[in-house]
Amino acid sequence: MLDRIDCIHSFVRAVELGSFSAVAKEQDTTQPTISKQIAALEAYLDAQLFVRTTRKLQLTDAGKDFYEHSIRLLEIFAETESSVGKRQEPTGLLRLSCSTWFGKWQVIPRIQRFHALYPHIEIDLCMADFYTNLVEENIDLAIRVGNFISHKSRSERIGRTRLITVATPEYLSKFGIPKHPIDLSDHNCIVYTRQSTLNEWHFQENSQEIIVSVHGNLQVNDSSALKEIALAGVGIVTSPLLAFQEELKDHKIRIILEAFEPPPLPIQAVYLRSSFRPAKVNCFIDFLIQELKQLIF
Repeated sequence: MLDRIDCIHSFVRAVELGSFSAVAKEQDTTQPTISKQIAALEAYLDAQLFVRTTRKLQLTDAGKDFYEHSIRLLEIFAETESSVGKRQEPTGLLRLSCSTWFGKWQVIPRIQRFHALYPHIEIDLCMADFYTNLVEENIDLAIRVGNFISHKSRSERIGRTRLITVATPEYLSKFGIPKHPIDLSDHNCIVYTRQSTLNEWHFQENSQEIIVSVHGNLQVNDSSALKEIALAGVGIVTSPLLAFQEELKDHKIRIILEAFEPPPLPIQAVYLRSSFRPAKVNCFIDFLIQELKQLIF
């Protein structure tokens, strides 16, 4: 049974990665081994799963049908494995992806507490201000802030955070405090270029969306740099509240236009739709949910 599960998992990964060699590399094995697993499945099912061409793997009709069933089967197996695994100490390497700001200010400060609870789980933390491809980068778990939809992955909401507009007291003292989003046209607004809306900032008034075009003398593609620029008093920025918690407590930064805040952003745990969800992934998700409970507004 376990051998057949391994074969099914290799089949699903072959569909997602597009080649047996890619699966072999991911699993640290040989291409002939993966080919034998797929051949064994086809013999057992008495059906051809792939049309093999020189360029790529293409699913047959039987293969497409079996792929959908395989995903459900792996999910059921993963749930069973996780339930049994809770009785044992979790182990293994967890490849974790998140944005630079979330990793720097929300994950790294908690790493020691996590390792105190789960000393045999190693973490490979991949931080970037863009969405990492879970398949290509072999990511077990990604933490993403904002609305995210993908047919290849699953997401679980683990919290939420306010999207705030901030500036330093010194900046506001010198240039004035905006009372309404339209007042931002008179201010130096720092644009974060990784944000999909770029220089269009979204607010809300009486359940109605307000979109304001902003401008400034600086734009940046790194969330850590955006925070440093704001703290230097250069201008006004929008950011998830979780990036400025300590500075808000110390009054180094001030929230403005609070009455016009858009709806909170979801914080989501994202993992491949067809992946096993091992104990190491469940442990980190559960840990982060508990850690963030006291912080989410």
